[in-house]
Amino acid sequence: MALVTVISTWGSAPRPVGSHMLVNADGRFEGSVSGGCVEGDVLQAAADVIAGAHAMLKRYGVADATAWEVGMPCGGEIAVLVQPVSDAGFPPFLFERIARARNAGERLVVATDLATGLSREGDGSGFVNRYDPPRRLLIVGAVQIAQALAALARQVGVTPTVIDPRGRFLTAERFADCELDDGWPDEAIARRKPDMATAIVTLSHDPKIDDPALLAALAAPTGYIAALGSRRSHAARLERLADAGMSARDLARIQGPAGLDIRATGASEIALSIAAGMIAALNAPTP
Repeated sequence: MALVTVISTWGSAPRPVGSHMLVNADGRFEGSVSGGCVEGDVLQAAADVIAGAHAMLKRYGVADATAWEVGMPCGGEIAVLVQPVSDAGFPPFLFERIARARNAGERLVVATDLATGLSREGDGSGFVNRYDPPRRLLIVGAVQIAQALAALARQVGVTPTVIDPRGRFLTAERFADCELDDGWPDEAIARRKPDMATAIVTLSHDPKIDDPALLAALAAPTGYIAALGSRRSHAARLERLADAGMSARDLARIQGPAGLDIRATGASEIALSIAAGMIAALNAPTP
């Protein structure tokens, strides 16, 4: 096999840096590096690498003479590395290491020497790719906004779980294709060990449900924490959490009112604002 990786982009490139495409010797492939603009040429380069050619760095942009054939007619530019899946390129054991790290909620870093096409685990010179854990969203409160938010999360590749001890709210009919947990929120959250790729949003409006969930979220390296409610109710919430021992630094991690200010009205628009706040936080550069 050959592994194709986007190592740099400029302008309106359709796939971000770090995106992969895995190509088999029989022509099958998974993933994408451009959304279709240059995949045909990349597949040929991958076939050459699989046949024994050295790892190769290829650049595509609208300025190329063949821009409309294998270039980027959208106006962007990308550079991709095509390397063999072997000890002379991307060692096969790294796939297992990445999978184990993601399953454990940990980040794995792989550095690639662009001159040799050789990849190794850990920071280093050359191109460095970061593999984060899978993104998850823990929604506390099986309300109408939660229905829309769970659907939006799935559409952007975030796996939702809805947590609510109230059985009448938490039903499979209202939340199809979602994991449901009727446990007490702090215990349900603790069992899932939130990490930097986890978002936790409280929506129930009931302090007996939301406050324990927020305390559990703050006890972990949760990537995004938000709580629904007005500014007045959020101020009261912060006072309760401070009385429970949370510091000002802890409380600053909570986005309240939840979501970005898009003047949302109605459950679907509020869910959209929360989803946008979640993505903004999870995509923020690591300090």
